[in-house]
Amino acid sequence: MISIASAMQQEEIKNLLADYNEEGISYTFKEKKGIKLYFDVTGDAQQAAATAKQLIKAQPWGSVLYFQAVAEG
Repeated sequence: MISIASAMQQEEIKNLLADYNEEGISYTFKEKKGIKLYFDVTGDAQQAAATAKQLIKAQPWGSVLYFQAVAEG
């Protein structure tokens, strides 16, 4: 499981990750708590968090977005 903390663009983040399924990594939105979005992931959670970060930063709105992507224990 990973969490992504972002006060803005939450729907865009959910849509972006829901459509991703490459290199053995896919994301399924689980829940929202405050500004954190939680996703179940397939594959390695550390790699999934790093990939999510890259995907978000590659978006036109993601390059200026303040967020954290973290693998959850």
